[in-house]
Amino acid sequence: MNWNISLMTNWAAANGLRILVVILAAWAAMIIMRRVMRSLSERLIERASDEDQVEVKKRIQTLSQLGQTVIGLVILLVAVMVILGQLGINLGPILAAAGVFGLAIGFGAQTLVKDVISGLFILIENQFNVGDVVQAAGVAGVVERSSLRVTVLRDLEGKVHFIPNGQISLVSNMTKDWSRAVLDLGVAYKEDTDRVAEVVTRVGGELQNDPEFGSKILEPIQIMGVNDFADSAVVIRVGMKTRPIEQWGVARELRRRIKKAFDAEGIEIPFPHRTIYLGEAESRGRLAVEMVEKQPS
Repeated sequence: MNWNISLMTNWAAANGLRILVVILAAWAAMIIMRRVMRSLSERLIERASDEDQVEVKKRIQTLSQLGQTVIGLVILLVAVMVILGQLGINLGPILAAAGVFGLAIGFGAQTLVKDVISGLFILIENQFNVGDVVQAAGVAGVVERSSLRVTVLRDLEGKVHFIPNGQISLVSNMTKDWSRAVLDLGVAYKEDTDRVAEVVTRVGGELQNDPEFGSKILEPIQIMGVNDFADSAVVIRVGMKTRPIEQWGVARELRRRIKKAFDAEGIEIPFPHRTIYLGEAESRGRLAVEMVEKQPS
């Protein structure tokens, strides 16, 4: 009994100390890796030009998340293998069994393999990055996380959507490199469309020179022309090129200023009109109301 206790004590003093060192080394490697990745990301962002800084930052955040995940798994795997070796466990049969098990998993988890392959192509082709606003798999939102298996979106209501990458057959990126605020302005048929275009152009120029919104706008407002003859309005389409993810704020402010300018210039923004037909010519303009007195029962 004393011999067994002494043997266990000697083993714990030798191998146990080594295992503890391996755990501490893995933990330290995790911390160092995260700090190095953070420092490298900041340096790369600083080197980017002001115009490309937003896109570079989103790309670096995406790759940084993926890199930390992959490197963390590698560190964990190496630490586990070293600990198993210190415990006296033969790694050969374990690795062989892991290979067979992985092959079986590969046949049974085709969906998982599809997700990983799709995620790899999404990252390689740079389809979207963390911080982009995209529409995929029937939902739209801001990309909060993008990994090899899943993409996480948060919509306007705050709902978080976890989308397996294998289900993303079509993705629409609304904040790739630049965006555009597009407005359809309805004016009355009696209005001169050239005059309306002049007023809208003036408003767009004032917005572009605004200290708050000027930095968000990349190009002057563009009058695309008459887009539709609606039931009660002539629809004029205008657009303004903006920095990524700024198109909605610019569009809201542009609508507000155009409404005030139209009111000041007397330009009518119509509402739907309806004509009520009251009958033939001899009864035109007359409205007959028939009242029936209910007899008491």
